Amino acid sequence: MAVTPSTCPHRLLPLFLGLFQGALLLFFALFVTYDDPPVQAEDANLMANHLYRIFPFFQDIQVMLVVGLGLLLTFLPRYGFSALTHNFLLLNFAMQWALVLQGLLRLLQHGQVHLDLHSLLIAEFAAVTVLISVGAVLGRTSPCQLLLVAACEVPAYLATEWTIITHLGVLDVGGTITIHVFSCYFGLGLSKALFGAARQQMHPKETPSHRSDFLSLVGTFILWVFWPSFVAVLCQPGDAQHRAILNTLLAMSASAVTTVVVSSLLDKDGKLSPGHLQNGSLAGGVAIGAVADMAMPPVAALALGSLSAMACVLGFRFLTPFLARKLVLQDQCGIHNLHGLPGIVGGAASAVAIAVASDDASRSHFSQLALVKGNGSEVPGGLGGGRGVGRQALYQAAGLAVAVGASLLSGLLTGTALRLPCLAPPPEQLCFEDSLYFKTQDGAESPGPAGTAEEGALALKERV
Repeated sequence: MAVTPSTCPHRLLPLFLGLFQGALLLFFALFVTYDDPPVQAEDANLMANHLYRIFPFFQDIQVMLVVGLGLLLTFLPRYGFSALTHNFLLLNFAMQWALVLQGLLRLLQHGQVHLDLHSLLIAEFAAVTVLISVGAVLGRTSPCQLLLVAACEVPAYLATEWTIITHLGVLDVGGTITIHVFSCYFGLGLSKALFGAARQQMHPKETPSHRSDFLSLVGTFILWVFWPSFVAVLCQPGDAQHRAILNTLLAMSASAVTTVVVSSLLDKDGKLSPGHLQNGSLAGGVAIGAVADMAMPPVAALALGSLSAMACVLGFRFLTPFLARKLVLQDQCGIHNLHGLPGIVGGAASAVAIAVASDDASRSHFSQLALVKGNGSEVPGGLGGGRGVGRQALYQAAGLAVAVGASLLSGLLTGTALRLPCLAPPPEQLCFEDSLYFKTQDGAESPGPAGTAEEGALALKERV
């Protein structure tokens, strides 16, 4: 019996998730445990101090991902339930999948898996890449497709992150290169492979409403407030973490003001674009991650925030239409403007900041920065191992190139897999519509031109 799209999202989804959760329970029961409690009082105090230091940052990041990013995606007026719920589902699925992959590596290396808050934090960073990437195809994909994206992207991210941070020794404490650049170009490759050369016409349900833009802007403000925790959580405690928080606040403040200036100047009536505010205000946080804990003057953080905001707003105004027209590239949420362009600006800034630093003044500082995700082990071949700042600048540029190339390739392969018949996206008339996946109480929300849920289901079946 052929699988129809109606059975895929509504039957295959719970089946797949149920099997995954069952397998996860078995894996944790057999292999995963916690560390034994410390016997010495000094060790117990150290553990408590570490927990009290990192958990507030962890809570801030949770608010960012669940509430802030979720609301940011509600700009589609009839897709709010789906945007929030799919964001929440993907976060939990991708985080658990990343924990499994990390656990398998530890199992092969050490024969056991000890779970701690740091491993959970790294798993959430892997999940962030998925949440960003799916923004390129938001509203035109089924939940089954989104879960397949997460299943493919998480291992691709972990492998790329290891190559960039551990093998190349790139300095990127805030994830500018490893998270934002990687997730952006993975999403663009995903979109290109999924939709091919078919030009996606403007859908009537794509136009934001006053209420949906308002909710999205609230999400921006939540992300703006908590972003310094995302950048600083993996910094070394003390001066580096303090500097990262200050630089992030300065960069984001500058990007917020610059966004208003540029958006107003681009409009003939001097009015502001909600889309520009929703994205440009966050561009400084994306760009500053690669240099946040480096020894640089405060004016550099302000300048980087302003430059990234300009790139973001100008990208929405000029680059997005150009890519859609010339490359037939679908980017529903404009992730290239918020994550790609500011990420490239930040990655380039890290290379420049290291290149212009003097060897004598900066060697000891950069050797402290060349640490793998705050776990205390120095990166092989890092500055502490004799790498000069000039050579380190080249490795920064190489890391940026690796992130772009690896993400595009893995995104294209994943997008090709999403075209399997059993994972067919909703038909055009049912795109950007909550009622396809949710029982809505608002009778005014119909599944599309068909007018009723029954007619919408018939249209969905007739598509295959």
